[in-house]
Amino acid sequence: MKIDGIAISSKTEPPSSESISFIPVKGAEDVVSPVTTWLNPLGIYDEATTQWLQGRGPSEQESKQPDSQPNRENVLLKAKVEEFNRRVWENPRDIQLWMAFVAFQDEVMRSPGLYAIEEGQQEKRKRSLKLVLEKKLAILERAVESNPSSVDLKLAKLQLCTEFWEPSTLVKEWQKLIFLHPNNTALWQKYLLFCQSQFSTFSISKIQSLYGKCLSTLSAVKDGSILSHPELPGTEEAMFALFLQQCHFLRQAGHSEKAVSLFQAMVDFTFFKPDSVKDLPTKGQVEFFEPFWDSGEPRAGEKGARGWRAWMQQQERGGWVVVSPDDDDDEPEDDDQEIKDKTLPRWQIWLAAERSRDHRHWRPWRPEKTKKQAEEDCEDPERQVLFDDIGQSLIQLSSPDLQFRLIAAFLQFLGVPSGFSPPASCLYLAMDENSIFDNGLYDEKPLTFLNLSFSGVSCIGRTDQLGCRHWTRGHSREGEEFIRNIFHLVMPLFSGKERSQLCFSWLRYEIAKVVWCLRTKNKKRLKSQGKNCKKLAKNLLKEPDNRNNFCLWKQYAHLEWLLGNTEDARRVFDTALGMAGSRELKDHELCELGLLYAELEVELLPDVRGAAPARAIHVLTRLTENGAYGPYTGQVLAVHILKARKAYEHALQDCLGESCVSDPAPADSFSRLISLVKCFMLFQYLTIGIDAAVRIYEQVFAKHKVSVSAEGPGLEGSATPPSLSSVLEAVTLMHTSLLRFHMKVAVYPLAPLREALSEALKLYPDNQVLWRSYVQIQNKSHSASKTRRFFDAITRSAKPLEPWLFAIEAEKMRKRLVETVQRVDGREVYATIPETGLTHRIRALFENAMRSDYGSQCPLLWRMYLNFLVSLGNKERSKGVFYKALQNCPWAKVLYLDAVEYFPDEMQEILDLMTEKELRVRLPLEELELLLED
Repeated sequence: MKIDGIAISSKTEPPSSESISFIPVKGAEDVVSPVTTWLNPLGIYDEATTQWLQGRGPSEQESKQPDSQPNRENVLLKAKVEEFNRRVWENPRDIQLWMAFVAFQDEVMRSPGLYAIEEGQQEKRKRSLKLVLEKKLAILERAVESNPSSVDLKLAKLQLCTEFWEPSTLVKEWQKLIFLHPNNTALWQKYLLFCQSQFSTFSISKIQSLYGKCLSTLSAVKDGSILSHPELPGTEEAMFALFLQQCHFLRQAGHSEKAVSLFQAMVDFTFFKPDSVKDLPTKGQVEFFEPFWDSGEPRAGEKGARGWRAWMQQQERGGWVVVSPDDDDDEPEDDDQEIKDKTLPRWQIWLAAERSRDHRHWRPWRPEKTKKQAEEDCEDPERQVLFDDIGQSLIQLSSPDLQFRLIAAFLQFLGVPSGFSPPASCLYLAMDENSIFDNGLYDEKPLTFLNLSFSGVSCIGRTDQLGCRHWTRGHSREGEEFIRNIFHLVMPLFSGKERSQLCFSWLRYEIAKVVWCLRTKNKKRLKSQGKNCKKLAKNLLKEPDNRNNFCLWKQYAHLEWLLGNTEDARRVFDTALGMAGSRELKDHELCELGLLYAELEVELLPDVRGAAPARAIHVLTRLTENGAYGPYTGQVLAVHILKARKAYEHALQDCLGESCVSDPAPADSFSRLISLVKCFMLFQYLTIGIDAAVRIYEQVFAKHKVSVSAEGPGLEGSATPPSLSSVLEAVTLMHTSLLRFHMKVAVYPLAPLREALSEALKLYPDNQVLWRSYVQIQNKSHSASKTRRFFDAITRSAKPLEPWLFAIEAEKMRKRLVETVQRVDGREVYATIPETGLTHRIRALFENAMRSDYGSQCPLLWRMYLNFLVSLGNKERSKGVFYKALQNCPWAKVLYLDAVEYFPDEMQEILDLMTEKELRVRLPLEELELLLED
């Protein structure tokens, strides 16, 4: 634009010769004058407004404008909602369909425009959890109206109402549901868990009586006393799981005496029942059991225990003849040394004394008649267990399998590695110590490590701080005597395989204590422990039933090897293998014996090219031959190696055929297949190389993977017989152990081991040994993204809690590694930019794990979270997490003890809380003051 006023226009016009002093407005003549009507008198409304005033909509062509992306999504979601509504209208009895409709609401709420009234409400609605819950509740109420007898729908509604209702209202609704379905064990389990984790209404006595009511009601259903409700399939197994849940609940609350008494009573009630009461219903049997319990007779685990049946028979004859007490009874250990150093802070003294009493006083207190004690002589009345504390919880176990599992569970409870794992329903409730991350001997000896499989469940009497692991040290003298008495009492009750397993568990327990002495380099204790252990092994092998028990021979030889007596161990192995005769590869126990012998030889001098494997090859070759076994004399001839390889190949084909053809395959064939594959893999590794061993694994894995995938990842206890799934699990463990060993002695890439572990963990997401290996090898990698993606995929699809626990552990290991690199001379951290990413990631993992199926009620997860936050130095946030943990696990005494350690200033408040909730406080503060004054 110029000062002399040249017009600006879109039209190009020739410049005018006249000078213009203003800017003309072009196109004014083109403007259409407004149409004035009676609706639009001023002509200012546009066409759409005019149509609205006339009550008309836009024409069809005008309304059909291209949809934006959100509109298309809304249309699709509306269509799905209509489809769901139509289907539930047509099939109101389809419970799964109703559940799917409820689950679909989460997807609907991610696109809140569907329910938004105004445009500005979209974000607001997106953030509103309440709207989702209300929508779900409305659907569930419709579903329950259509299916009034469906327990699943009522349960889903109750779980949803946790967000809306007061605890007292919820309890009433739960009670109504239990009253209507007293025979539903899954409902009982959820009800108990709900009551157990309601902090406001929780107390130990309330929950204890609830467990009693639950088990006595289910017993009445099983006996047929409750005529209105029939017994559902699997009731006995579920009752056993609930009984174990109660025992672990009492142990974790500090009431160890009551938990041990429950087991003691169950042993007598199951195995020593008089014939005269066997036909009575459970309630009647319990009434007859009460006089025996109150009689002062020795119970299971106590010296001189004869059992309920013998006592009853003697009562009918006129009572026992009193025998004079033994004079060689040792005095109990001195208890006066509870406080060793009075200069320590008060909270440290209390914690040490409390943990010491927990460790020493887990057995119920009984007056000793030989010392003229009466019930009034007990300093702590809580140590005495009355019949009212246990009577209601006694149940009948008719199945021989469950009867044996009761003993295995009792032994595992006492810290004896019996191979029993709590059922899935109560496993994560019982988890409270972090030994699951402890590799121990697995790093040093990947082929022959002692896998004691305690699953993160601490032993009775142990309330140690996180990371302390002392259970393998054993108990006090009275505790060890108690365990010996249990073994002597229950051994005669079983025969065959079960008896063999009990002997194996006992010897394994003693060997675990030897391993503890070796690891702590306690030479004085090692000498006496080794001597006791060898004595037990010899006594067990002298029994006629055990002379050909290869499991016991294997344990005895391993013990000698651990003690450093290599030549003696070889003699034991040679003797055992010589006794077998010519069984070739048919006996899986013999194969396992030979396999351990070969593995120990390989690990002794781990130079694969040297002479060390010659003995191992000799053992594995002789297993395939017809003749009697002969000790090692020298290098094995090549022709014998070829013959042995052929024998292994034929045996493997036979076994694979047998396990695939017969349906169901016999359990023994699975055990044989496991042993055979392990022996063949080691043989191939020693004679050809690692690739040949891997090919055997791949052959077996390819053959059975499809069948196992169909079964799905299980959470079964380890007491179940071997199945196809357990075959692959055992073979995978052998494969990963071989790869780990090979990587120790030779240069070999990590990729094959990583791939094998990734494949196996998709099938077995609850296998702790595999997770430990995976986390350890991934920690060596500089890139964490692949590991994180893998953990993310597993945690989305798998129900077990192990993937969450190990994902957290993997990130914590990475954090420790980063901090180690940043520290100089072990002092403060030097970093240009503070590393907060890992901290936030670990915290997010904890929060997500808490929201998983089992996470919020797992004491171990809360302990780890609390420990992690305290390590960051954030006291206020840590306290918040402690109180949040109590909202979910108010029964776990270890959480309160951890809090005393982390927040010493709050000690009085924490102890008051423990007393209010009736958790076991063995050393009240008043008594501590008196002890400190002395």
